[in-house]
Amino acid sequence: MFRRDFLKASAAALGLAAFPPLSRAAVAGGAPLKVLGGRQHFDFAALKGQARALAGSTYHAPGETLPERVQKLDWDQFQAIRYRPAHALWAKDRLRFQIRFFHLGLFFKTPVRMYEVNDGQAQEIAYDADMFDYGKSGLQGTHLPKNLGFAGFQLFYHTDDKRDIAAFLGASYFRAVGAEMQYGQSARGLAIDSGMARSEEFPRFTAFWFEQPEPESDMLTVYALMDSPSISGAYRFVIHPAARMIMDVDAALYPRKPIERLGVAPLTSMFLYGENDHRINNDWRPEIHDSDGLAIWRGNGEWIWRPLTNPATLRFNAYADDNPRGFGLLQRDRNFDHYQDDGAYYERRPSVWIEPRSNWGKGSIQLVELPAVDETSDNIVAFWNPAQPTQAGQELLFAYRLYWGAKPPFASPLARVVATRTGQGGIVGQKRKYFSWRFVIDFAGGELPMLGKDTVIEAVITASRGKVELTSVRSLESIHGLRAMFDLKPTDTSTDPINLRLYLRADGQALSETWLYQWTPPQVLPPL
Repeated sequence: MFRRDFLKASAAALGLAAFPPLSRAAVAGGAPLKVLGGRQHFDFAALKGQARALAGSTYHAPGETLPERVQKLDWDQFQAIRYRPAHALWAKDRLRFQIRFFHLGLFFKTPVRMYEVNDGQAQEIAYDADMFDYGKSGLQGTHLPKNLGFAGFQLFYHTDDKRDIAAFLGASYFRAVGAEMQYGQSARGLAIDSGMARSEEFPRFTAFWFEQPEPESDMLTVYALMDSPSISGAYRFVIHPAARMIMDVDAALYPRKPIERLGVAPLTSMFLYGENDHRINNDWRPEIHDSDGLAIWRGNGEWIWRPLTNPATLRFNAYADDNPRGFGLLQRDRNFDHYQDDGAYYERRPSVWIEPRSNWGKGSIQLVELPAVDETSDNIVAFWNPAQPTQAGQELLFAYRLYWGAKPPFASPLARVVATRTGQGGIVGQKRKYFSWRFVIDFAGGELPMLGKDTVIEAVITASRGKVELTSVRSLESIHGLRAMFDLKPTDTSTDPINLRLYLRADGQALSETWLYQWTPPQVLPPL
């Protein structure tokens, strides 16, 4: 499957995680779950050993053995299948967490094995048709194989039994929510060769282990085994629901062969258009995106903001760093009026921040932007790529923390970018003698409110090509901040992207984070 089709399928399907369960009355008492085989010793060390052994063997692609009637489920039929809450894992144990499973079908045709872990012993959970209400799906549980299996799982917290807080479904994709209880972008276990000329490889989680928490615990530990033609891996997720959900991730990776572009801690999002990018803007809504920018806190302390775009062709950027402090795809714009979507609620979409919990060394934070024609395609990917080449036989260990919520846990003490706008350059009222493109960047916060009226503020701008002109910085009272503006005049006919960089400075001191942008001049300059 090509990347675009896979991401479109995954984005749509993870939206299924929000379907409503049955009533609270159906949960009362719980129902015993069927099991497979006997109990076996389990811990993270054993899982890492299993992943290492898997990497030392020949990869076997999973076969699709679903009954024809399950394979042919359409969207509406698949959505009609409901999980019965009484059959949730731990429904009868009065814990703060419950696990409910996704049925196979639609885009998800490879079974994922599920285990419960209690006192260091793992017990496999069996598929049971009684777990599901098949409604108008056209399926009858009594006619399905007894060993059908599961596609993924949903996580519920005791504060709300009708809305899930996390979902793992499709390859190594997963989503979570913060206080806004709104799904948006996804994270993944790993990305391989993302944004390259050849097809991307999608490692998948083949099995999950759920460690039964103590009755009063507000943290849940989930383990996962990952496999693909190029690599296997063992994962541990320690999930802490809160207004800003936290997931501590430990990943042990075992390559089968060299990997050209290894993507660690990948985030996947959607950007169709925004205030800075009007390439596609034939919708009645002013903006459509899950995230509006990539934020980076570099190892040297510099803060970077890179607005996202929907390019006409694939665009790849790498931002070199040494032991970064963090990065994330953020939805900074939280104003409903800027989206006007009372169904998708883009202003509530969670930002996701990655904080390394170990020394990641040298490498780069890489950004892939793919062209998208509608909002069902996740066309943005960001991840960490180690500088050291990935070779067969290695053990690669990465520890990091994910934060899901409206605001990231860390923010620059300097002024931050709150809006980027672009459009035709020139001076209003004067005839334009040549083509130029205007960039308008609004900054707020930091020390800006403390600046005196006579303070001389400079916009420090660099461009990889072209001529910067008509530069200005002025007060913008509506945001209690500053607006920087400049025009860029192309000085050649090349359509190669132009890299731009800007920050505010006063008396030699930086006042803002660094704004980065990549602009592609039009193939043919518009007539004046």
